[in-house]
Amino acid sequence: MTDLLCFGEPLVEFNQRPDGTFVSGCGGDISNCAVAAKRSGISAGIMAAIGDDLFGDQLMAFWAREDVSYKCVVRVPNDLTGVYFVTHGAHGHAFTYRRAGSAASKVSMGLFDRSAFRDAKCFHFSAISQAISGEAMRATFDLCTAAKENGLLVSYDTNFRPQLWSLEEATDAMRRTVPLCDIVLPGLDDAMLLTGQNSQDAIADYFLDLGAKVVALTLGAHGAFIATPTQRCAIPGRKTSAVDATGAGDAFDGAFLAAFLSHGDPFEAGRAANLYAANSVASFGAT
Repeated sequence: MTDLLCFGEPLVEFNQRPDGTFVSGCGGDISNCAVAAKRSGISAGIMAAIGDDLFGDQLMAFWAREDVSYKCVVRVPNDLTGVYFVTHGAHGHAFTYRRAGSAASKVSMGLFDRSAFRDAKCFHFSAISQAISGEAMRATFDLCTAAKENGLLVSYDTNFRPQLWSLEEATDAMRRTVPLCDIVLPGLDDAMLLTGQNSQDAIADYFLDLGAKVVALTLGAHGAFIATPTQRCAIPGRKTSAVDATGAGDAFDGAFLAAFLSHGDPFEAGRAANLYAANSVASFGAT
């Protein structure tokens, strides 16, 4: 049994330190989420395609160390595993990607055994996985359908990356995806763009009206806002010595899903995830 199954694009990270050197690590939003969930006390697994290359080996070794299941990871011969670089400046961190033509961008439903859904409780993915290619977009909808048919909760992070697609394309995909989902995990800045709404309540209403049952809106340093059709709660930010915000939203996602799957209370899950995410920014690297 795997409590949480995370589908998408794992990546190898090169994160710039204060002396200008880059340190290698592992990232990608769904990998970050799975690791945070496992560290928070539930079982988690990755569903992805990666290259049969050195960077793919690095990811596999990382998941083994973290006790994250990789039985649903497909190694594709002669294809590449994507990488990204994180640099830091006065306006925060910035990302540079090298992922074109990667194994993850060519993913399809046919690569995976549907039996994986019989042994899970929740299926999680993000809009990044939809944006990297048409094939990946189709795979997310196929996998969502399979997850729902097997009675899983479906969780969706609306991560918007303007380098990958236009706001119009992202908004259209989001509006078609949210009705398939039980839990939506947007970040405030992205959600304001995607929904055209400016307040936390209005953003929550937007996603609930589309069919979500739980909305966990992250507010960066200001905490989080959790909403259901009958109740909502603002969770204040926590003071921390922020070093690197890379992966903080993914950390929130994993910790939130771990807590929610454990006890079913989205507000307590929000408090636990808020603390976990605040701790995650105190050191360099996505995890």
